[in-house]
Amino acid sequence: MSEIRELAFKAGELDAADELGELRGKFVLDEVVYLDGNSLGALPAAVPAHVDDVVRRQWGSLRIRSWEESGWWTAPERIGDRIAPLVGAEAGQIVVGDSTSVNVFKALVAAVRAVRVAGDGRDENRDEILVDATTFPTDGYIAGSAARMTGCSLRPVTPAEVPGALSDRTAAVLLNHVDYRTGRLHDLPGLTAAVHEAGAYAVWDLCHSAGALPVGLDEHGVDLAVGCTYKYLNGGPGSPAYLYVRRDLQSRFDSPLPGWNSHAEPFGMRPEYTPAPGALRGRVGTPDILSMLALEAALEVWDGVTIEAVRAKSLALTDFFLECVAAYVPEGRIESLTPVAHAERGSQVALRCPDAGDVMKRLIENGVVGDFRHPDVLRFGFTPLYVGFGDVERAGRVLGEVLGEVLVS
Repeated sequence: MSEIRELAFKAGELDAADELGELRGKFVLDEVVYLDGNSLGALPAAVPAHVDDVVRRQWGSLRIRSWEESGWWTAPERIGDRIAPLVGAEAGQIVVGDSTSVNVFKALVAAVRAVRVAGDGRDENRDEILVDATTFPTDGYIAGSAARMTGCSLRPVTPAEVPGALSDRTAAVLLNHVDYRTGRLHDLPGLTAAVHEAGAYAVWDLCHSAGALPVGLDEHGVDLAVGCTYKYLNGGPGSPAYLYVRRDLQSRFDSPLPGWNSHAEPFGMRPEYTPAPGALRGRVGTPDILSMLALEAALEVWDGVTIEAVRAKSLALTDFFLECVAAYVPEGRIESLTPVAHAERGSQVALRCPDAGDVMKRLIENGVVGDFRHPDVLRFGFTPLYVGFGDVERAGRVLGEVLGEVLVS
């Protein structure tokens, strides 16, 4: 009992000193400890009223006039510029739209096409794509399709194996910034530099890092990047993804999905395709306005918030959760898959236990929501904008109680 009191007291002190604590009031939350923001972020409180305005006034009253008067037409790049500071990019390099999967396909095919025309004739011989062997399955599926389309072979390797696997045949490398199972943060600066040294292009999937930690796309010379907006950016279920194209590569970005929205004269209705300048080449068809403008409203919670402050709290939250787990969970019951080192940790903690599926069901029944990944992984995502240290202490305590009950039974 003294250990519980000590950790509860520590949680109170940490919450009292939390400079981001007041942001919790900007979200729609209840008494549940919500640690699944790495799958679906909580609802920002300003979104419902904004969406109501989009539906009733912009669509209901202005109707087609809203493409210009309400700024619908420029939403993909305008919202891209709102996301840009969160991933370390200057304006004019991100376009919002489509799903992460579609954007992975656009980026990877475009990377292969670009590297083959980048220099002298030897680049024509680049016929291999490296893909993260531990990646989210869809990225692997898409990489396989991109390889077939471009006449490349596909070679799955772990991120640690990438430097040794690079060669003068490598055209592009697709990597995840944070491993979706374990929460391991991969070395984006180092791996990007290694890919460039080999003369290839780097494509990064930022789904589990954007909005949780600094990315530094411009600083580290990343070529292309994609990411979703419904996790740490809290854009809502199925909210549109985004595509980053580094400024000096935009003139060579040859999308495999050219559409009227990315045409230089979208209303010219010309039979020949002429790509628009800049990141607009990443657009394809008519944008999903309702979801896109809900995302725009959701991003307002970031006003005045630095990603560095978010990262500091993220590490403090995950450190404290691991401390609570060590104190409350019966010894030998779980194994942490998440790196201890801050430089290798994203904003989630993954714990392995044999009966993880049943354990997560019990946790949810007891007011702690995380998720389960087959076959034996409990995942807990920590969104610093609304998760507090009291939430963390309660989650660790309930986890210990549930695992104690399972052990006894």
